[in-house]
Amino acid sequence: MAFIRTVHATAGNGPLPEAVSAAPARPSEAVSPGGEPMSSGLRLLLASGAGLSVASIYYSQPMLGVMGATIGASDTAVGFVPTLNQMGYALGILLLAPLGDRFDRRRIILIKAALLSLALLLGSLAPGIGLLLAVSLVVGLTATLAQDIVPAAATLAFEHERGKVVGTVMTGLLLGILLSRVISGVVAEHFGWRAMYMVAAASVALVGVAAWRGLPRFHPTSSLSYGALLGSLAGLWRKYGALRRAALAQGLVSVGFSAFWSTLAVMLHGAPFHLGSAAAGAFGLAGAAGALGAPVAGRIADRFGPEVVTRLGAGLAALSFAAMLAVPWLEPNAQLWLIAGSASGFDLGAQIMLVAHQTLVFGIDPAARSRLNAVLFVCMFIGMSVGAASGSVVLARWGWMAVTLLATASALAALAVRLFPGARSAR
Repeated sequence: MAFIRTVHATAGNGPLPEAVSAAPARPSEAVSPGGEPMSSGLRLLLASGAGLSVASIYYSQPMLGVMGATIGASDTAVGFVPTLNQMGYALGILLLAPLGDRFDRRRIILIKAALLSLALLLGSLAPGIGLLLAVSLVVGLTATLAQDIVPAAATLAFEHERGKVVGTVMTGLLLGILLSRVISGVVAEHFGWRAMYMVAAASVALVGVAAWRGLPRFHPTSSLSYGALLGSLAGLWRKYGALRRAALAQGLVSVGFSAFWSTLAVMLHGAPFHLGSAAAGAFGLAGAAGALGAPVAGRIADRFGPEVVTRLGAGLAALSFAAMLAVPWLEPNAQLWLIAGSASGFDLGAQIMLVAHQTLVFGIDPAARSRLNAVLFVCMFIGMSVGAASGSVVLARWGWMAVTLLATASALAALAVRLFPGARSAR
C-alpha cells in the first residue's frame, strides 16, 4: 500500500531520516497544516482493530450461564472467566503496553493479534474450566493490542489532526465494548458460545492481516531495557504535572462511572422496578453517546485545546450524576427515563474526558507515548476498581441515593483537578 513506510517518532529537533519508500514519512510532531490528512482506510483499520481486540474481553459476560452448563463448571468457577479477562488486561497495560516505545509498534501489534486469535481459538475448543481460565488470562493480556493501536494512531497523525484521529480510533474501541455483549448474546443463543469464540478468533486474525498489509513500521523511541522501561513509568509520573492531573482526573471520574454500573442491576432488581439483568444490560446502550461523542471531542480538542474538553466532560458527568438525585420524587417510569438519560450524559462526559486526556498526554513526550498511555489507563482502572468496590458497600449500607452522591462527588473532584490553577501550563 502507498502509505507503508517507516515512521521515525523521535523527540529530537534534528531532521528525520529519509523514509524507505517514495511516500513521505509522517513525523509524529510535524505541524503541517497543508499536509495530507490520514487516509480514511488507515483510520478504519485502526478504529476497527481497537474495537475488535478490546471486545475480546467482554464477549464472555453474557454467555457465562451457557458456558458453565456446557463444560460442567459451577457458577463460581465460570465467574472467574471475565475476572481473568479484566485482570489480564490490566496487567497487560502495565507490563506490555510500555514496550511500544522500545520496539516497532507494528511488530508488537502483529504478534499480539496472532496470540489473541490463537487464544480465542483455544477457548472455543476448551474441554473444561481449567483451560478456559488459562485462556481467559491470555486473552486479557493480548487484547491490550488496542492500547498499542491508540498511540500508533497518535504517532501517525499530524499534530493539527491528532485529537480527531484519536477520537475516531476511540470511537471504534468504545463501540467494540458496547456491541460485544449484544453480539455475543445473540450468537451464543443461536449457535453456542464456542461459535462466538471462533468468530472472535477469525475477526482478530483479519485485523492482523490488515495490520500486516496496511500499517507502517515505527522506529523505536527508547533504548531502555525492559526493567528500566517499567521503572521509567514512575519517573514520567514525577516529571510531568500534566500527566498526573490527567491520570488523577480520569481516575476520579471513573470511580463514579464504575460505582453506577456495578450497582445498577442490583438497584433495578429491587422495588419499585423488579427488573432482570437483561433490562440492566439494555441501559448499556446509553454508552453509544460516549462512542459517538469521541470524534467530536477530538475535533474540539484540536481547535480549542484538550483542557477545555476535559472541563466540559467533568462538568457534564457531575451534572448527569447529580440529576439522579431527583429520582425519589418521580414515578417509576419517569425514574427509568431519568436514569437512562443521566447514564447517557455521564458516559459521554467520561469518554470525551478520556479522548481529551489522551490527546493531552500524547503531546507531552513523543518518545514515551506508550508509557504515558499506560500510566493514564492504569490510573483509570484503579479508579474503576475503587468505584466497583465502594459502590457495592455504599449501596448495601445507605442505598441508591448514597451511590449517586458518591458518583457526583467523584465527578466534582475530577472537575476541581482540571480547574486547578497550574493545569494550563503543566508539562
